[in-house]
Amino acid sequence: MSNKDNGYKSSTFWQLIIVIPGAILAITLIIALIAKSSSGTAAPKEGKPEAAKVVVNENIKPVAAVEVAAAETGPHVDKSGEEVYKAVCTMCHSAGLMNAPKFGDKGLWGPRIAQGYDTLVSHALKGIRAMPARGGNAALTDVEVAGAVKYMANSSGATFK
Repeated sequence: MSNKDNGYKSSTFWQLIIVIPGAILAITLIIALIAKSSSGTAAPKEGKPEAAKVVVNENIKPVAAVEVAAAETGPHVDKSGEEVYKAVCTMCHSAGLMNAPKFGDKGLWGPRIAQGYDTLVSHALKGIRAMPARGGNAALTDVEVAGAVKYMANSSGATFK
């Protein structure tokens, strides 16, 4: 039996173009109606805009507030060279990262020590090759950086005072 015998016409392309968006629209409307009918919140009444503002403000208010208190510190006290080394320099200089001379390695520090204390301090303050200025800690004073240079160099054979 063929479709012609039953009087059935096959779907055309244009019928599909109309039916598919219509079905999507119908499903969307059904879902929207179900969602609206099952939601527990009621919209504020039209006559009271202040009530609507109160409801909105209540819904969006933060759960908590963060307050940052100003830290009261006394006058700055310079750290020793060892303290600066342990806090800032040890990461690279203990492992030799990015060709940093290892702490206590006389062979690597020898040529640098030969350049002189002032040159080493200048390199530490301004940065050299992969080392950032002040070891990456801009809060260090010149005296603290110089102390760290003296500590590392003297631990590697220098006699800087």
